[in-house]
Amino acid sequence: MTRPWTHWATTDDLRSLRLPAHDAGSGLQGRPLGRTLRGFNFVFDPFDGYEAGLVSNPNMIVAGSIGAGKSTVVKMLLDRALARGRRVVVIDPKGEYGELARSYDVSPVALGKDGWCDPFPADERERREFVRALIATAQGSLLTSEQHYAIDEVFQRLPIPRPPRLLRALYEELRPAIATGEMSGERSLAMTLYRFVHGDLAGLFDGEGAPMAFSGDLVVLDLSAQWSSHSLSIAALSAVSAARQVVAREGELGYLVLDEAWALLSDSHALRWLQGSWKLARSRGLSHVLVLHRWSDVSAAGDAGSAQRERAQGLLRECETAWLFRQPPDEAHDMGVALGLHPREERYLTVLPKGVALVRYGAQRSVVQFRPDARDLHFIDTDGAMRSKANA
Repeated sequence: MTRPWTHWATTDDLRSLRLPAHDAGSGLQGRPLGRTLRGFNFVFDPFDGYEAGLVSNPNMIVAGSIGAGKSTVVKMLLDRALARGRRVVVIDPKGEYGELARSYDVSPVALGKDGWCDPFPADERERREFVRALIATAQGSLLTSEQHYAIDEVFQRLPIPRPPRLLRALYEELRPAIATGEMSGERSLAMTLYRFVHGDLAGLFDGEGAPMAFSGDLVVLDLSAQWSSHSLSIAALSAVSAARQVVAREGELGYLVLDEAWALLSDSHALRWLQGSWKLARSRGLSHVLVLHRWSDVSAAGDAGSAQRERAQGLLRECETAWLFRQPPDEAHDMGVALGLHPREERYLTVLPKGVALVRYGAQRSVVQFRPDARDLHFIDTDGAMRSKANA
């Protein structure tokens, strides 16, 4: 007589082994994104996950090779969020979210072409900190003690309430220092501010008339004009600041999507400011969604062991939810180190087929085959241009 079993195991044992065959999904209710390998519908919203105790914060990361399915899952997530009454702002450096916008009768906004934005927070302390971050990003170096002092001094000279065109007002106050010919904190600040008012960055955060007023539940900020430009990180940083104010209206929940997030992770000054935004995600009801192609984008944030790389990896570790698509073996290992993945999870990432992701949400893991429905198919296709050329 033989026994009908060979091993005893509890569900806790199976969870500790992270075996996807025993995955029943998140247990959340709503319109599914796909199915787990066991055949259960997979539904996820970071705010519902927080309420259910699955995650401790709403921030998310989406990472994977080109064509693996990142854009698909992000757009599916956003469409389901919008249907739930969430607010969504997308920082779109490559112009890939146009179809999603049009499905909601919304036109993407091209920063610097359709108008200028006011990225400065209403809170005075946050406003000064953002001015410091913006100037440091533009000049590519930390502010000196003289520059810090000069910023505080010039703010004392500005009227209250602060002028709506803040960068121009700061520049006009500091402009006489340029004529002195002597390098000082005020003169170096004035020369950097000149770029925003009259130079290569003009039109992004200062211009004629009122700044653009972002309204509605969906805003797509098209930064494709800054793509492959040295101004991308500056435009992205300011767009994030402006968008954060739009999304997080009192009593509402929202998503802020940062596509091509390497532009901010690779800039130490923008990264430091972004950390502060990250820590306030729960109190502001804001889910930051970082989208990366290669995990080596994080390595580009700084040398191994540097404070900048540690800061970038720390930011990603604080994402309680990670949608991890196929990665080459070396990238999968770097991802495993950064996120503290189990070696089995690292190996799994190298063999995931297109449209399948390892989803980490808090202590849970699911392997999900995404299944776009009829509505999704209207706006998830990012390969149409490639197919049309192949069929030509």
